[in-house]
Amino acid sequence: MDATELLRHDHRVVEQLFRDYRAAESDAQRRGVVEILVRELSKHAALEEVLFYPFAAQVLADGHVDQHLAGHRPIKELLLELDHCQAGDPAQDQLMERLASAVERHVRDDEDDLMPLLCSQADEQALRELGQEIDQGKQKAPTRPHPHAPDKPPVLTLAAPVVAIYDRLRDRMQRRPQT
Repeated sequence: MDATELLRHDHRVVEQLFRDYRAAESDAQRRGVVEILVRELSKHAALEEVLFYPFAAQVLADGHVDQHLAGHRPIKELLLELDHCQAGDPAQDQLMERLASAVERHVRDDEDDLMPLLCSQADEQALRELGQEIDQGKQKAPTRPHPHAPDKPPVLTLAAPVVAIYDRLRDRMQRRPQT
């Protein structure tokens, strides 16, 4: 599976999580979905920032990637707010609606603009290898949002593994669902 196919699959998983949230029948179920959503979107964003966007920037070399990267910050800020909510928090529903809207916009931009352009200019083998790197990176990516952390290499490349260890320790201590 190449990198764009893998990221599109992640987008479909996140879309399903939004549907699961809306269908949940209790505060505890909704909170469980939020925790999984925070984890999956945090990993996805980190891997895009560490691997996918730098690759795309090299291939496209026209500053085209910067606008896509800029779309991560508001999403990570919403994820951070959601991460601080407790089950039954009245702000959670509104935050989820805002997040769904921001993610939908970001997905549309990536899938309708960046990914087709990248596929037309990148080597297929390189995209497959990048897909393998992204897939393997999911085991070590940060699981919490860090909107104020660097979002570009090289600082991001150095910080992400340390942050991921901290995130995973917090996840275990708080008995968060593992995905």
